[in-house]
Amino acid sequence: MPDNPQTAIAPWFRLSDHRLLSLEGRDAVAFAQAQTMNDVAALEDGRWQWNGWLTAKGRVIVLFGLVRIADDTVWLVVPDADADALADRLRRFVFRSKVALAVRDDLAIAGRLRASDLASGNHWAGDPATAIELDLSGDRTGRSLRIGPAAAAADDPAALAAWRREDLAHGWPRLDAAQSEQWTPQQLSLERLQAFSVKKGCYPGQEIVARTHFLGQAKRALALVHADASLVAGGPLVGADGGDAGTVVSVAGELALAVVSGAPGAAAAGNDGSPAAGGASWRYGTLLGGLAR
Repeated sequence: MPDNPQTAIAPWFRLSDHRLLSLEGRDAVAFAQAQTMNDVAALEDGRWQWNGWLTAKGRVIVLFGLVRIADDTVWLVVPDADADALADRLRRFVFRSKVALAVRDDLAIAGRLRASDLASGNHWAGDPATAIELDLSGDRTGRSLRIGPAAAAADDPAALAAWRREDLAHGWPRLDAAQSEQWTPQQLSLERLQAFSVKKGCYPGQEIVARTHFLGQAKRALALVHADASLVAGGPLVGADGGDAGTVVSVAGELALAVVSGAPGAAAAGNDGSPAAGGASWRYGTLLGGLAR
């Protein structure tokens, strides 16, 4: 019998759809502060945050977890997106900054459907020279993320799918290439996860984000959807009257995130499954909390 039964029940598995992008050099933090949508300068060493990179028009190019390793090292945990292409695009803005960007395929990102034994909240734990852990637990499920040697975890498709469902259930959008540059942070309700700042200095898209925040002009928001049949990211969410209820952003089996007009409520209770209503039965759910960092 294992010494730790919980560990045997919830082993580490490879998050094969995540990669690590490293920013290193004396200007690493300043570069991240100038380019990303959250306040990196206010983040202490040993902590991490949700973050992202925007277009000049305030549309989300990519979302990631940003880990502040030290004054001269920042790691971006990038799901779904092409990390090499992201690094190339960011390098265009380096200019004279003393920072080097590198995709670290020597380090693998692993997950576990159990709360971390070491990390909590936005404090990461461990040694970057060997491995570190982040706590991604939410209101429903304990989860840990580990960054360490590339061969340290096995593939587990079922666990990987469960991880994605937990992301969506807690309101963390998983954006494929077709959904890049389509949505503002407010339309994705990223304030729930404390994933952007309206108080720090300039960054790409900051003016749009701040104007939307202070003038209260966000007319669309993120909603959790339960569907009887798989929906398609980028496709319309068809209402019971056959009308357009919103746009699907991310899908994980029976769960989806959609950007809808206003807040979901009784007036938009879902699709009744009839052919005239689009054929796929769905209903709104409640986004879980606890994932803000």
